[in-house]
Amino acid sequence: LIAAAGTVPIQRRKDNSDGTADNASAMQALMEALEAGDAVCLFPEGISRYHPEVAPLKTGVARMVSDVLGRNRDDPDFEVYVLPCSITYMHRQHFRSDMLVSYSKPLVFSVKNNPELLPPVDFARVREVTSDLQEAIRAGTLEAPTWDHIRNAKLAARIYAPLGTRMPLGEFVRLTRRFSDVFTDAEKDAPSRVAKADQKSVQKLSEDLKGYQDELVRLGVKDDRIRRPRHRPVIVWRMLVRLMQSIFFLLIALPGLIMWTPVFITTRLAVRNFMKKGGPVYDTWDDISQHKVLYGIPTILAVCIAVITYTWHISKFTLIVTPAFMWISMRWIEDGVAAFRAFNALFRLLLIGKPALRQLYEKRSDLHSRVTNLAVETLGLPEDPEKFFASIGGKEKGRVRGPWDHVVRYFSVKRRRKRDWNETLRLYDKVDYPTDDYPRDDSS
Repeated sequence: LIAAAGTVPIQRRKDNSDGTADNASAMQALMEALEAGDAVCLFPEGISRYHPEVAPLKTGVARMVSDVLGRNRDDPDFEVYVLPCSITYMHRQHFRSDMLVSYSKPLVFSVKNNPELLPPVDFARVREVTSDLQEAIRAGTLEAPTWDHIRNAKLAARIYAPLGTRMPLGEFVRLTRRFSDVFTDAEKDAPSRVAKADQKSVQKLSEDLKGYQDELVRLGVKDDRIRRPRHRPVIVWRMLVRLMQSIFFLLIALPGLIMWTPVFITTRLAVRNFMKKGGPVYDTWDDISQHKVLYGIPTILAVCIAVITYTWHISKFTLIVTPAFMWISMRWIEDGVAAFRAFNALFRLLLIGKPALRQLYEKRSDLHSRVTNLAVETLGLPEDPEKFFASIGGKEKGRVRGPWDHVVRYFSVKRRRKRDWNETLRLYDKVDYPTDDYPRDDSS
């Protein structure tokens, strides 16, 4: 199966008891593929990880470029293109989270223009290429020294441009990255993005954003609820509407939910058994998702086969309807959960009380003024972000283009509508990241 997919397994020292790894044949296959004009995809961090910073990259990509140029040194026009790709997960650990794949401009290497990379090559040149690649990858994703920086930057981006999914995901990530960079820069002894006179104020803004977000998490509400306060009768009416929506969607999804139950039970047991092995959870989410796929897909197939067998006299009909109904049932379950989440948030809003809500609104207004000033004066962003970001881009996946499109997505079989890029399949809103006290093992 691996060979049929065109995958070349790479050995790692830690996977062998004697601590050795021989990848000569693998590298040979990859270089032959490059020479034949094929595309080769490499993961230069060397291992899947969930840390706020990109790990120091392995030098394999640069060494492969050097080797393949050396093998073709007699052809001065021979070129190798390295296309940096960055992946940003909005909530990697949650089901149905959004993710962004960004491509940077390709790095082009040729025998004629890069003779310094022809073997024998100075290893300093290899490190330079690796450093250029690392900077290109970093530029396309969210990266900061700590999760708090990213958390604060996401909140700053939402306060500055509260558009939710009316704003393309790529623009939201790039905007968040700019706030993250300026918060990180303000903590340096010699900041390059922030004027020395403004350094303390930017640090204080970052601290106040963290305090405000912590308070929102404690109360169980989102910033959007504070930004647009509602009168209590309106809140009660909306609670009733959301509750009825949730009941309706979950009721019509009930037959499909019964069919999904074996899948939920199987994957839950598989993940629980895997978690017994121990280890930091933030570095096992990929393994958890793999276990869900490995156990979930066969269970789905088994459920479909069972239903088709039970209804054999109309099997031509159920062969198509069964998987389609399971799919649309999952969509209804998601809408039911989203409606209940909105009901829960409105109920929590009622419990806050008018004085506390007024204080939150005033705090949010102050943060909005300071964040907007930072965006306009320091980052050079537009003064009217809602108009600017709503007008750029096109029909990006998941993007909502106005109220009518928002309503139409109720009936989409491809993708559930979302108000916010942080939404996942959860019964309550939560902005959660791993703690920043994880072991910094950059050797991985």
